[in-house]
Amino acid sequence: MSFRNYVTQKQNASISLSEKMAKFKICYLFLAPYGIAFFLFYIAPLALSILYSFTYYNILEPPKFIGLRNYINLLLGDDVFLTAMKNTFVMALITCPIGYMASFLFAWFIHELPRYVRAVVTLVFYAPSISGSVYMIWAIIFSGDAYGYINGLLLHLGLLDQPVLWLTDPNYMMPVVLIVILWMSLGTGFLAFIAGLSTIDETLYEAGLVDGIKNRWQELWYITLPNMKGMLMFGAVMAITQSFGVADVTTALAGFPSTDYAVHTVVNHLVDYGSIRFEMGYASAIATLLFLMMILCNSIIQKMLRRMGT
Repeated sequence: MSFRNYVTQKQNASISLSEKMAKFKICYLFLAPYGIAFFLFYIAPLALSILYSFTYYNILEPPKFIGLRNYINLLLGDDVFLTAMKNTFVMALITCPIGYMASFLFAWFIHELPRYVRAVVTLVFYAPSISGSVYMIWAIIFSGDAYGYINGLLLHLGLLDQPVLWLTDPNYMMPVVLIVILWMSLGTGFLAFIAGLSTIDETLYEAGLVDGIKNRWQELWYITLPNMKGMLMFGAVMAITQSFGVADVTTALAGFPSTDYAVHTVVNHLVDYGSIRFEMGYASAIATLLFLMMILCNSIIQKMLRRMGT
Protein backbone atom coordinates (compact mmCIF):
# COMPACT_ATOMS: atom_id res chain seq x y z
CA MET A 1 0.00 0.00 0.00
CA SER A 2 1.39 3.40 -1.00
CA PHE A 3 1.75 6.27 1.45
CA ARG A 4 -0.84 8.31 -0.49
CA ASN A 5 -3.47 5.53 -0.22
CA TYR A 6 -2.72 5.17 3.49
CA VAL A 7 -3.25 8.89 4.07
CA THR A 8 -6.49 8.80 2.04
CA GLN A 9 -7.86 5.94 4.13
CA LYS A 10 -7.02 7.79 7.35
CA GLN A 11 -8.77 10.90 6.09
CA ASN A 12 -11.88 8.92 5.12
CA ALA A 13 -11.94 7.25 8.53
CA SER A 14 -11.82 10.63 10.25
CA ILE A 15 -14.92 11.92 8.48
CA SER A 16 -17.65 12.48 11.05
CA LEU A 17 -21.08 10.92 10.90
CA SER A 18 -22.73 14.25 10.13
CA GLU A 19 -20.41 14.76 7.17
CA LYS A 20 -21.20 11.29 5.86
CA MET A 21 -24.92 11.96 6.19
CA ALA A 22 -24.53 15.27 4.36
CA LYS A 23 -22.58 13.54 1.62
CA PHE A 24 -25.20 10.80 1.16
CA LYS A 25 -28.28 12.87 1.99
CA ILE A 26 -30.12 11.72 -1.13
CA CYS A 27 -29.71 8.10 -0.03
CA TYR A 28 -30.99 8.89 3.45
CA LEU A 29 -33.91 10.77 1.91
CA PHE A 30 -35.00 7.68 0.00
CA LEU A 31 -34.57 5.55 3.12
CA ALA A 32 -36.53 7.98 5.29
CA PRO A 33 -40.07 6.61 4.60
CA TYR A 34 -39.05 3.09 5.59
CA GLY A 35 -37.02 4.40 8.55
CA ILE A 36 -39.96 6.42 9.86
CA ALA A 37 -42.39 3.50 9.44
CA PHE A 38 -39.93 1.11 11.09
CA PHE A 39 -39.52 3.45 14.05
CA LEU A 40 -43.26 4.09 14.47
CA PHE A 41 -44.44 0.50 14.13
CA TYR A 42 -41.50 -1.48 15.55
CA ILE A 43 -39.08 0.53 17.68
CA ALA A 44 -41.62 2.80 19.39
CA PRO A 45 -44.07 -0.01 20.36
CA LEU A 46 -41.18 -2.10 21.66
CA ALA A 47 -39.88 0.78 23.79
CA LEU A 48 -43.38 1.54 25.09
CA SER A 49 -43.95 -2.12 25.93
CA ILE A 50 -40.76 -2.21 27.99
CA LEU A 51 -41.77 0.99 29.80
CA TYR A 52 -45.31 -0.22 30.48
CA SER A 53 -43.94 -3.49 31.90
CA PHE A 54 -42.85 -1.52 34.98
CA THR A 55 -46.34 -0.07 35.50
CA TYR A 56 -49.87 -1.03 36.40
CA TYR A 57 -51.90 -0.02 33.35
CA ASN A 58 -55.50 -1.08 32.68
CA ILE A 59 -56.18 1.34 29.76
CA LEU A 60 -58.91 3.16 31.74
CA GLU A 61 -56.48 4.74 34.20
CA PRO A 62 -53.10 6.38 33.68
CA PRO A 63 -50.11 4.04 34.10
CA LYS A 64 -48.79 3.76 37.67
CA PHE A 65 -45.13 2.90 38.18
CA ILE A 66 -44.77 -0.28 40.30
CA GLY A 67 -41.16 -1.21 39.58
CA LEU A 68 -40.39 -4.93 39.17
CA ARG A 69 -43.67 -6.15 40.66
CA ASN A 70 -44.98 -7.48 37.35
CA TYR A 71 -41.82 -9.51 36.76
CA ILE A 72 -41.79 -10.80 40.35
CA ASN A 73 -45.42 -11.90 40.05
CA LEU A 74 -44.71 -13.58 36.71
CA LEU A 75 -41.70 -15.58 37.84
CA LEU A 76 -42.67 -16.30 41.44
CA GLY A 77 -46.44 -16.11 41.70
CA ASP A 78 -47.95 -17.02 38.32
CA ASP A 79 -48.09 -20.81 38.00
CA VAL A 80 -49.92 -20.58 34.69
CA PHE A 81 -47.10 -18.49 33.21
CA LEU A 82 -44.52 -21.05 34.34
CA THR A 83 -46.61 -23.78 32.70
CA ALA A 84 -46.83 -21.66 29.55
CA MET A 85 -43.04 -21.20 29.61
CA LYS A 86 -42.51 -24.94 29.86
CA ASN A 87 -44.96 -25.65 27.02
CA THR A 88 -43.39 -22.97 24.83
CA PHE A 89 -39.88 -24.30 25.35
CA VAL A 90 -41.01 -27.87 24.65
CA MET A 91 -42.65 -26.76 21.40
CA ALA A 92 -39.62 -24.67 20.43
CA LEU A 93 -37.06 -27.39 21.22
CA ILE A 94 -38.97 -29.95 19.14
CA THR A 95 -40.47 -27.99 16.26
CA CYS A 96 -37.72 -25.43 15.68
CA PRO A 97 -34.81 -27.77 14.77
CA ILE A 98 -36.99 -30.37 13.06
CA GLY A 99 -38.94 -27.76 11.08
CA TYR A 100 -35.74 -25.91 10.20
CA MET A 101 -33.95 -29.00 8.89
CA ALA A 102 -37.08 -30.24 7.12
CA SER A 103 -37.50 -26.86 5.41
CA PHE A 104 -33.95 -26.95 4.10
CA LEU A 105 -34.06 -30.59 3.01
CA PHE A 106 -37.36 -30.16 1.19
CA ALA A 107 -36.04 -26.98 -0.45
CA TRP A 108 -32.87 -28.84 -1.50
CA PHE A 109 -34.83 -31.75 -2.98
CA ILE A 110 -37.34 -29.48 -4.73
CA HIS A 111 -34.52 -27.36 -6.20
CA GLU A 112 -33.37 -30.43 -8.16
CA LEU A 113 -36.70 -30.67 -9.98
CA PRO A 114 -37.35 -29.10 -13.40
CA ARG A 115 -38.21 -25.42 -13.32
CA TYR A 116 -41.97 -25.56 -13.88
CA VAL A 117 -42.46 -28.63 -11.72
CA ARG A 118 -40.44 -26.89 -9.00
CA ALA A 119 -42.84 -23.93 -8.98
CA VAL A 120 -45.90 -26.15 -8.52
CA VAL A 121 -44.31 -28.32 -5.82
CA THR A 122 -43.08 -25.22 -3.95
CA LEU A 123 -46.63 -23.87 -3.87
CA VAL A 124 -47.98 -27.22 -2.63
CA PHE A 125 -45.45 -27.38 0.23
CA TYR A 126 -45.82 -23.71 1.18
CA ALA A 127 -49.64 -23.64 1.08
CA PRO A 128 -50.26 -25.16 4.57
CA SER A 129 -48.37 -22.29 6.25
CA ILE A 130 -50.72 -19.67 4.76
CA SER A 131 -53.98 -21.60 4.65
CA GLY A 132 -56.58 -20.54 7.19
CA SER A 133 -58.63 -23.73 6.80
CA VAL A 134 -55.82 -26.06 7.86
CA TYR A 135 -57.00 -25.90 11.49
CA MET A 136 -60.47 -27.08 10.50
CA ILE A 137 -59.00 -30.03 8.59
CA TRP A 138 -56.86 -31.13 11.53
CA ALA A 139 -59.77 -30.62 13.92
CA ILE A 140 -61.79 -33.07 11.84
CA ILE A 141 -58.91 -35.54 11.65
CA PHE A 142 -58.44 -35.53 15.44
CA SER A 143 -62.10 -35.11 16.37
CA GLY A 144 -62.93 -36.70 19.71
CA ASP A 145 -65.94 -38.69 18.44
CA ALA A 146 -66.20 -41.78 16.29
CA TYR A 147 -66.49 -39.65 13.16
CA GLY A 148 -62.96 -38.29 13.48
CA TYR A 149 -60.66 -39.83 10.89
CA ILE A 150 -58.07 -41.06 13.40
CA ASN A 151 -60.65 -42.44 15.82
CA GLY A 152 -62.66 -44.00 12.99
CA LEU A 153 -59.59 -45.72 11.57
CA LEU A 154 -58.38 -47.03 14.92
CA LEU A 155 -61.88 -48.22 15.86
CA HIS A 156 -62.23 -49.95 12.50
CA LEU A 157 -58.90 -51.72 13.01
CA GLY A 158 -59.91 -52.79 16.49
CA LEU A 159 -57.10 -50.85 18.17
CA LEU A 160 -59.54 -48.78 20.24
CA ASP A 161 -62.63 -49.69 22.21
CA GLN A 162 -63.89 -46.12 22.43
CA PRO A 163 -62.98 -42.79 20.82
CA VAL A 164 -60.03 -40.86 22.23
CA LEU A 165 -60.47 -37.19 23.10
CA TRP A 166 -57.36 -36.07 21.22
CA LEU A 167 -57.97 -32.34 21.61
CA THR A 168 -59.30 -32.25 25.18
CA ASP A 169 -57.27 -34.94 26.96
CA PRO A 170 -54.03 -33.40 28.34
CA ASN A 171 -52.20 -36.66 27.64
CA TYR A 172 -52.69 -36.32 23.86
CA MET A 173 -53.00 -32.58 23.23
CA MET A 174 -49.28 -31.77 23.06
CA PRO A 175 -48.37 -34.49 20.48
CA VAL A 176 -51.29 -33.45 18.28
CA VAL A 177 -50.32 -29.77 18.43
CA LEU A 178 -46.68 -30.63 17.65
CA ILE A 179 -47.77 -32.59 14.57
CA VAL A 180 -49.82 -29.67 13.26
CA ILE A 181 -47.04 -27.14 13.97
CA LEU A 182 -44.52 -29.26 12.08
CA TRP A 183 -46.97 -29.64 9.20
CA MET A 184 -47.20 -25.85 8.99
CA SER A 185 -43.49 -25.17 9.53
CA LEU A 186 -42.62 -24.84 5.84
CA GLY A 187 -43.10 -21.08 5.79
CA THR A 188 -40.94 -18.07 5.00
CA GLY A 189 -37.71 -19.90 5.80
CA PHE A 190 -38.60 -22.56 3.22
CA LEU A 191 -39.01 -19.91 0.52
CA ALA A 192 -35.74 -18.28 1.59
CA PHE A 193 -33.92 -21.59 1.17
CA ILE A 194 -35.46 -22.08 -2.28
CA ALA A 195 -34.29 -18.59 -3.28
CA GLY A 196 -30.84 -19.09 -1.77
CA LEU A 197 -30.26 -22.37 -3.61
CA SER A 198 -31.12 -20.74 -6.93
CA THR A 199 -28.47 -18.01 -6.43
CA ILE A 200 -25.47 -20.34 -5.99
CA ASP A 201 -23.10 -20.18 -8.93
CA GLU A 202 -23.12 -23.49 -10.80
CA THR A 203 -19.42 -23.14 -11.62
CA LEU A 204 -18.66 -23.74 -7.94
CA TYR A 205 -19.96 -27.28 -8.28
CA GLU A 206 -17.85 -27.81 -11.39
CA ALA A 207 -14.80 -26.57 -9.52
CA GLY A 208 -15.70 -28.89 -6.65
CA LEU A 209 -15.64 -31.89 -8.97
CA VAL A 210 -12.15 -30.92 -10.07
CA ASP A 211 -11.04 -30.53 -6.43
CA GLY A 212 -12.24 -34.02 -5.49
CA ILE A 213 -15.87 -33.75 -4.38
CA LYS A 214 -17.38 -37.18 -5.02
CA ASN A 215 -21.09 -37.06 -4.11
CA ARG A 216 -24.02 -34.73 -3.48
CA TRP A 217 -23.61 -34.79 0.30
CA GLN A 218 -20.08 -33.45 -0.02
CA GLU A 219 -21.42 -30.77 -2.37
CA LEU A 220 -24.00 -29.88 0.26
CA TRP A 221 -21.44 -29.61 3.07
CA TYR A 222 -18.53 -27.94 1.29
CA ILE A 223 -20.29 -25.76 -1.30
CA THR A 224 -24.03 -25.31 -0.73
CA LEU A 225 -24.12 -24.59 3.01
CA PRO A 226 -21.13 -22.18 3.10
CA ASN A 227 -22.66 -20.17 0.25
CA MET A 228 -26.04 -19.94 1.96
CA LYS A 229 -25.01 -18.56 5.35
CA GLY A 230 -27.20 -15.49 4.98
CA MET A 231 -30.29 -17.48 4.03
CA LEU A 232 -29.58 -20.09 6.70
CA MET A 233 -29.41 -17.38 9.34
CA PHE A 234 -32.62 -15.77 8.08
CA GLY A 235 -34.37 -19.14 8.12
CA ALA A 236 -33.13 -19.78 11.66
CA VAL A 237 -34.45 -16.43 12.86
CA MET A 238 -37.84 -17.10 11.25
CA ALA A 239 -37.97 -20.63 12.70
CA ILE A 240 -37.23 -19.35 16.21
CA THR A 241 -39.79 -16.57 15.85
CA GLN A 242 -42.47 -18.98 14.69
CA SER A 243 -41.72 -21.58 17.37
CA PHE A 244 -41.89 -19.02 20.20
CA GLY A 245 -44.94 -17.30 18.71
CA VAL A 246 -47.26 -20.33 18.67
CA ALA A 247 -50.78 -19.37 19.73
CA ASP A 248 -53.27 -19.71 16.86
CA VAL A 249 -52.73 -23.46 16.55
CA THR A 250 -53.40 -24.18 20.22
CA THR A 251 -56.42 -21.88 20.33
CA ALA A 252 -58.01 -23.32 17.19
CA LEU A 253 -57.47 -26.97 18.14
CA ALA A 254 -57.50 -27.13 21.93
CA GLY A 255 -59.56 -24.05 22.81
CA PHE A 256 -58.69 -21.09 24.99
CA PRO A 257 -57.60 -21.90 27.58
CA SER A 258 -56.72 -25.52 26.88
CA THR A 259 -57.60 -28.27 29.35
CA ASP A 260 -55.29 -28.01 32.41
CA TYR A 261 -53.28 -25.50 30.34
CA ALA A 262 -51.66 -28.51 28.65
CA VAL A 263 -50.74 -26.55 25.49
CA HIS A 264 -51.02 -23.03 26.91
CA THR A 265 -48.15 -20.93 25.52
CA VAL A 266 -46.55 -17.63 26.47
CA VAL A 267 -48.35 -15.88 23.62
CA ASN A 268 -51.66 -17.36 24.81
CA HIS A 269 -50.90 -15.93 28.26
CA LEU A 270 -50.06 -12.59 26.67
CA VAL A 271 -53.35 -12.53 24.75
CA ASP A 272 -55.23 -13.46 27.93
CA TYR A 273 -53.92 -10.50 29.92
CA GLY A 274 -53.61 -8.04 27.06
CA SER A 275 -56.80 -8.62 25.04
CA ILE A 276 -59.21 -10.14 27.59
CA ARG A 277 -58.27 -8.79 31.02
CA PHE A 278 -56.76 -5.54 29.69
CA GLU A 279 -53.92 -5.64 32.22
CA MET A 280 -51.53 -4.01 29.80
CA GLY A 281 -48.65 -3.57 32.24
CA TYR A 282 -48.64 -7.28 33.09
CA ALA A 283 -49.04 -8.19 29.42
CA SER A 284 -46.11 -5.91 28.54
CA ALA A 285 -43.95 -7.74 31.08
CA ILE A 286 -44.87 -11.05 29.42
CA ALA A 287 -44.03 -9.61 25.99
CA THR A 288 -40.69 -8.28 27.25
CA LEU A 289 -39.65 -11.66 28.68
CA LEU A 290 -40.70 -13.37 25.45
CA PHE A 291 -38.68 -10.85 23.46
CA LEU A 292 -35.58 -11.47 25.62
CA MET A 293 -35.93 -15.24 25.20
CA MET A 294 -36.13 -14.89 21.42
CA ILE A 295 -33.12 -12.56 21.34
CA LEU A 296 -31.08 -15.04 23.42
CA CYS A 297 -31.98 -17.99 21.19
CA ASN A 298 -31.32 -15.96 18.04
CA SER A 299 -27.86 -14.94 19.26
CA ILE A 300 -26.97 -18.56 20.05
CA ILE A 301 -28.09 -19.77 16.62
CA GLN A 302 -26.25 -16.95 14.85
CA LYS A 303 -23.00 -17.80 16.64
CA MET A 304 -23.38 -21.43 15.62
CA LEU A 305 -24.01 -20.51 11.97
CA ARG A 306 -21.06 -18.09 11.87
CA ARG A 307 -18.76 -20.95 12.81
CA MET A 308 -20.04 -23.06 9.94
CA GLY A 309 -17.44 -23.49 7.28
CA THR A 310 -14.69 -21.75 9.25
